Amino acid sequence: MAEKPSRRDQILTAAAELFARHGFHGVGIDDIGAAVGISGPALYRHFRSKDAMLGEMLTSISERLLDGGQSRVDAAANAEEALRDLVGWHVDFALDDPALITVQMRNLANLTDPDRRRVRALQRRYVEVWVETIRRTVPEFDEPTARAAAHAVFGLINSTPHSAHLDRDQMAALLSRMALASLTPAAVNSP
Repeated sequence: MAEKPSRRDQILTAAAELFARHGFHGVGIDDIGAAVGISGPALYRHFRSKDAMLGEMLTSISERLLDGGQSRVDAAANAEEALRDLVGWHVDFALDDPALITVQMRNLANLTDPDRRRVRALQRRYVEVWVETIRRTVPEFDEPTARAAAHAVFGLINSTPHSAHLDRDQMAALLSRMALASLTPAAVNSP
């Protein structure tokens, strides 16, 4: 049986849904409180501000992506398996947490400077996991090409909040096939 999320996690989940739907500035502290069944001011027992909530949300997303991606690459038997597992990890994350993907894409500019620096540093490290894995899998790619390919694959996968027209398993299979096909040697060598 799954462990019940903490009140703090419930607040972050509700805030992510609201931020994704209405934008960071379109959501008040009372809206978030109402979504979890408490008063807006009661949220201050858990977070010092709405900005702090967004900072924790985006930092934790970035940490989760980095840790999950790195662990999959570390556990893989070879480069091809590492790339498949990395693609699968990101696809699962995007399909299981579309609100977080939307908040991450739209609200980086709303972070405080220290939070933005931390999130950007984590994101760069995650990109590097992809770049290294892509280069091991497709040696024809130089570093700039591998970096561009990683960002292109992120764009494909992260589009799921706007493009999920299939059931979850079908969408996961489609996204994985498309991402992997774009990173194969045949795709690399075609005009």
